[in-house]
Amino acid sequence: MSPRYDDLRALFVNCTLKRSPERSNTQGLVDVSARIMEKQGVGVDQFRAVDHDIATGVWPDMTEHGWASDEWPALQERVMAADILVLAGPIWLGDNGSVTKTVIERLYANSSVLNERGQYAYYGKAGGCLITGNEDGLKHCAMNILYSLQHLGYTIPPQGDAGWIGEAGPGPSYLDEGSGGPENDFTNRNTTFMTWNLLHVARMLKDAGGIPAHGNQRSEWEAGCRFDFENPEHR
Repeated sequence: MSPRYDDLRALFVNCTLKRSPERSNTQGLVDVSARIMEKQGVGVDQFRAVDHDIATGVWPDMTEHGWASDEWPALQERVMAADILVLAGPIWLGDNGSVTKTVIERLYANSSVLNERGQYAYYGKAGGCLITGNEDGLKHCAMNILYSLQHLGYTIPPQGDAGWIGEAGPGPSYLDEGSGGPENDFTNRNTTFMTWNLLHVARMLKDAGGIPAHGNQRSEWEAGCRFDFENPEHR
């Protein structure tokens, strides 16, 4: 019997620099992955970060640190409701765009929050990324995002990234007529594999009740437990 995925929720955060309803090439690739998930009954949520007033900073609510407004706390609730998080964004100057970096910083701002087992709150969730652009840097951008997500507590599946850049150098973007992006077999294969691997890992994590808690509970460490680390005061 094949696994079911219709109790899973996924969130795609599109970190394009373009506000809605302007066409986003990144959105074109997000749609490929999201459609596969939706066919499996996954509850798919998504937003463009640039459409929201997200303050810069590394605190959960930046209005407590001098900012007049900050929509991130409400968006963070959508992050926490998702079993799968996919960050998607463009390459600029060979690196992730500024919006992608801002979103990662705001995710980091909540990384000290603990779940009910005393682990970091992102434990038990799967993470991946999608990259688009018309210049080199796809793997560099993916490495940065996937490192950041795993550092925060997300579980990264095999083949946890996919993207499209066309030929290195100036040229058409993913959705431009004649780009070949939507028809590119390599990109379509990797996007499909990434999507299914996220589903598989999220399924395993949910069925297992998340990551086993022993040895990684910050609350227990702060209480003095050292999980076999040599310490004369271990208890």
